[in-house]
Amino acid sequence: MLMTKRKPATVAEILVEEFMEPMGLTQAALAEAMGVQRKHVNELCNDRRNVTAATALILARVFGNSPDFWLNVQRRSDLWEAMHSPRERERIERAKPLKVVA
Repeated sequence: MLMTKRKPATVAEILVEEFMEPMGLTQAALAEAMGVQRKHVNELCNDRRNVTAATALILARVFGNSPDFWLNVQRRSDLWEAMHSPRERERIERAKPLKVVA
């Protein structure tokens, strides 16, 4: 599995630096636009909450982009974390490829 050594941007970094800051949005304002509690947005902004399918749909509606954008940011981050976690690497390495019988 080929992955970059450089850690990809997290949902929090993208959300805050690419969306909220340029738009002058506070966490409270984003929470109101999303129809969620401020705690939900705070956890997203601090990498303490993952983007679910429902959250991706909400963010896409609020910012006018696609849910796939948000899910892909989350997926890249999750894959990088799994590949760079010694514990997860050990689990991954224990897996044995299946031999296909023709």
